[in-house]
Amino acid sequence: MGFDENQQTDPLVVIRNGKEIMLQAFNWESQKHDWWRNLDSKVPDIAKSGFTTAWLPPACQSLSPEGYLPQNLYSLNSSYGSEHLLKALLNKMKQYKVRAMADIVINHRVGTTKGHGGMYNRYDGIPLSWSEHAVTSCTGGLGNKSTGDNFNGVPNIDHTQSFVRKDLIDWMRWLRSSIGFQDFRFDFAKGYSAKYVKEYLEGAKPIFSVGEYWDTCNYKGSYLDYNQDSHRQRIINWIDATGQLSSAFDFTTKAILQEAVKGEFWRLSDSKGKPPGVMGWWPSRAVTFIDNHDTGSTQAHWPFPSRHIMEGYAYILTHPGIPSVFYDHFYDWGNSMHDQIVKLIDIRRHQGINSRSSIRILEAQPNLYAATIGEKVSMKIGDGSWCPAGKEWKLATSGHRYAVWQK
Repeated sequence: MGFDENQQTDPLVVIRNGKEIMLQAFNWESQKHDWWRNLDSKVPDIAKSGFTTAWLPPACQSLSPEGYLPQNLYSLNSSYGSEHLLKALLNKMKQYKVRAMADIVINHRVGTTKGHGGMYNRYDGIPLSWSEHAVTSCTGGLGNKSTGDNFNGVPNIDHTQSFVRKDLIDWMRWLRSSIGFQDFRFDFAKGYSAKYVKEYLEGAKPIFSVGEYWDTCNYKGSYLDYNQDSHRQRIINWIDATGQLSSAFDFTTKAILQEAVKGEFWRLSDSKGKPPGVMGWWPSRAVTFIDNHDTGSTQAHWPFPSRHIMEGYAYILTHPGIPSVFYDHFYDWGNSMHDQIVKLIDIRRHQGINSRSSIRILEAQPNLYAATIGEKVSMKIGDGSWCPAGKEWKLATSGHRYAVWQK
């Protein structure tokens, strides 16, 4: 289709356009539920709701059923379903014009045979049959030391080796051209240098990509600091090092928003009166979200307060940045939440809000936050009462502790 060809000439077309709305289309338990078939039945609803891209769980054969301990990258038979079912799903997504985002897990790889030091750090007998030289010296291989953090307990891939990079680019091109994935999500992006992500993106040319650069925020004990500038700067440095080709999950906004909704809405305006996350500094590269398969779901490492989920969505779906909705909230928390989220997406699209829309923060009190976005939409969250000044504003939607107006 012609659309795809145009993308190849400009890797940033979708980022510049700023109209992406993402669905994380799985949770930590999905591998138990015939997932490719389940998603297949939901594609029409995903498309109709306004999502442009859906992030799928890791599709490769893996030692763990969730997919994050990959071994044979060229085998797409996983606990989520067969390669045949996956291709059928991707085909259906293409028909409905929802792009499929592959979860790219290339920080580490489980070995097949014992090598140097008696460790399982060789890959004999499967495609990409690397030796110990593909494994970092920090994790028991004969390669160089890691260019990032270690993912413990499993061989970490040495991205400094040119043969490794060539093989990975070939594999990513295969996912793009033969399998039908169009977008990429990079798992554990802290594990290897972002300059390699840049090389992979230039080589495989996904339409859109996002990195998981998950770093600890600034705390005093268990109290989240008001100023998270150093935290968002580290995410921004990572994006910069990808040649600005990738976006990144806005963990800064997630951290601040989930404290703010507990009656500390003053946190949502930084010292310069801007949004305090990555969204406030580089909105076209900030993928905002409320929860994911790690922070929420059954892992619940860092969950958003459950009574405030809709306030969270009222914030990210009206604001600049690239909003991402979590499967659980959209499909497992009841029809009412699904429909409220769809309504917010609808307002975003019809009022032309995009990742770079202007924002004026009008209130950031303990119990009230209010803002006008793109001069087309006004919103408030919290239990303080507020409405925009001027007869031209009409209430577009409202719910528990949130309201949105449009012109």
